[in-house]
Amino acid sequence: MRLLLTVLVVLTILTQYPLWWGKGGWMRVRELQVKLQAQEEVNEALTARNNALTAEVQDLTAGTDAIEERARTEMGLVQRDELFVHLPRSDQSQQPGQSSSGSADSSPGSAP
Repeated sequence: MRLLLTVLVVLTILTQYPLWWGKGGWMRVRELQVKLQAQEEVNEALTARNNALTAEVQDLTAGTDAIEERARTEMGLVQRDELFVHLPRSDQSQQPGQSSSGSADSSPGSAP
């Protein structure tokens, strides 16, 4: 009777091993589910990017507004009878009349 019980326990262990740790076992299934979820997130991001690019291509082929916008922003082009005004960004910490180095000796009115 003890031999029969031992044989049954060994057979049970042998049949459970592939179920949990084998090639198609539960652990492998869980690992593949995690990979699948990550790949689906990547695919969603790429789909959104493709949709944005498709909309941009349609906008560029259908109308001139997008072409004009790109010419203005990327190349700095202006139309005839337009005046281009460039305002340089100023540093908020710098007061008017101060030099960028911050020392009094380097101001234009000081003697060397």
